[in-house]
Amino acid sequence: MLAQKEQITILWFKRDLRIEDHPALCHAAQLGFPILPLYVVEPALWMQSDYGGRQWEFTKECLFDLRAQLGALGMPLVVRIDAVRKVLSELATTFDVKHLVAHEETGTAWTFQRDLQVQAWCRESAIDFTELPQSGVVRRLGTRDHWARARDRFVDGARLKFPKALKPIDIDIGHIPDWADISGEPDRCPLRQHGGRRAALASLDKFWGNGIKTYRWAMSSPVTAPHACSRISPHLALGVMSIREVAQLSALRSKSFSTPAKKGYASFQSRLAWRDHFIQKLEDQPDLDQVAMHRAYDNLRPRNGNETLLSAWEKGETGLPFLDTCMRSLQATGWLNFRMRAMVMSVASYHLWLDWRAAGTRLGRLFTDYEPGIHWSQVQMQSGITGMNSIRIYNPMKQAVEHDPTGEFVRRWCPELRDVPDAFLHEPWKWDDGKNPVGKTYPTRVVDFEASARAARDRIWAVRKDRTTKAETVKVIEKHASRKTPTRRRRFKPKKAVDQAQLGFDF
Repeated sequence: MLAQKEQITILWFKRDLRIEDHPALCHAAQLGFPILPLYVVEPALWMQSDYGGRQWEFTKECLFDLRAQLGALGMPLVVRIDAVRKVLSELATTFDVKHLVAHEETGTAWTFQRDLQVQAWCRESAIDFTELPQSGVVRRLGTRDHWARARDRFVDGARLKFPKALKPIDIDIGHIPDWADISGEPDRCPLRQHGGRRAALASLDKFWGNGIKTYRWAMSSPVTAPHACSRISPHLALGVMSIREVAQLSALRSKSFSTPAKKGYASFQSRLAWRDHFIQKLEDQPDLDQVAMHRAYDNLRPRNGNETLLSAWEKGETGLPFLDTCMRSLQATGWLNFRMRAMVMSVASYHLWLDWRAAGTRLGRLFTDYEPGIHWSQVQMQSGITGMNSIRIYNPMKQAVEHDPTGEFVRRWCPELRDVPDAFLHEPWKWDDGKNPVGKTYPTRVVDFEASARAARDRIWAVRKDRTTKAETVKVIEKHASRKTPTRRRRFKPKKAVDQAQLGFDF
C-alpha cells in the first residue's frame, strides 16, 4: 500500500517577502493544513531585460532574512529554481496540495501571463488558488471614482498578526543562488542598498530622526536627497514591509514631530498614496511596458532607435555633465532621487528622441527599487505619451544650476571635469581653454539640447492638437486619472494636467 501524501497548503511568496501584516500568510494559517512557504527563482523572469543583478542581490538578502523569520516560527522558506508551474507540479507529486495562496502581484505582461498559467494549472489539478491584496491596489477595478477613499480604508485598517508557529514539513529547503549563478555575470552595483527587515527598519528610523525635517525641500536635489529621503522604496518594492505598516508607523511617529517634520510627514504620506495610484495603472493595463496609454503616441518615436545614443545615455557619456552624472551615480548606487529620475527619462525621450520602451527598460534594470507599476507609468508620463499629463521637457542645464550649483555632484561622478571652472562646469563646451577635457577625456555632447527640445515639443504637440486624438484622451482619463469627483460630473479640459508630473517615488 502506498503511503498517504501529507496534505499541505503552499504559500507562494513573490514580492511580499515578510511575515508582518501579510494577508496571504494569515489566510493560509486559517486553512488548517501545514504551510509550505515557497519562493521560486524564475530564470526566465530574471533574464527579462528590465531586471538585473542589483535587484536580485537585494532580493537574495531579503530571502535569507525571510527564511530566518519563518524558521523561527518552525518552517523555513523553501526555495526552488525553475518555472513556477514546473515547481508546483513536482511538489504535487510529493504532497497532497490542497491550497495555493499568494498575494495579487501587479507586474508587467510577463508576470501577468505567468500568473494566468498558474491559475490554469490549479484548475487542472483541482487545487484551490487564492490571491489576496497587499496594498490599496484593486484587482478588476470597475471605475476610478472613489478609488482613493477605498485605498485609504485599506491603509487605515488593522495590521495582521502572523501565526505564532508553523508546523515543520520534511523537505529540502533548497539553495538561494547568487546573481552569477543565474546570469553567469557578477553584480555591478557596489553602493546599492541592502535588503532585509532590519535594513528597512533602520532606514525608517534614520528618516524619522533626521531626514523628515528637511524632506520637503531636500528631496529635489541629488546632493541632499540621499540623506533626506526615507530610502524605503526598495523594501516596499520587495514587500519587506507593507504599505500599511509604513503608513501607520509614520502616523504614530508624527505625533511627536516638530512643525517642519509634520510637513515632511504629510508629504511622505501623500507620496505613499500616489505610489498605490500609479501601481493601479499597471494593474488596470498590464501591458504598459509595451503599449502607450494613448495609442496615438505609440509609434511616435522609432522602435529601432539610435543604439549609439541609447548606450551613451545609459553609460553617462552624452557630454551633458549633469545628465551623465545622474546616470553614473545610478549605475553605482542603484538609486536616484525623484526629480533626477524624471529628468533622465525626459532627456532620453525628448532631447535624444529615443523610444520610451528601450530607454525605460534600460532604466528599470538600473534601479534597485524597480517597481514596475510606478516605473512604467512614470516612463510614459515623462515621455509625453499619456495624452492627459502636462508635457514637461526638462532642461538639464537649468536642473544643474538649481540642484548642483557648486558642482559637488558633477565633480564626484565625472572626475574628468574636476578642473573645469564653476562658470563652465555644466556647459564645458563653452570653456575656451587648452585644458578643456571635452573631446579628450570627456565626451563631446551628442546633441544640442535646446534645438532638440524645440523639435520634440513640435512633434508631441502636433499629435496632441489633432482633434482625432481627443476621444482617446477621454478614455485614458476615465481609466487612469486620479480624481475626487466622478468624471461624469466634470467637464473635460484636455490641456489640463490630471496627474502630478514629477513623481519618482524613491521616497
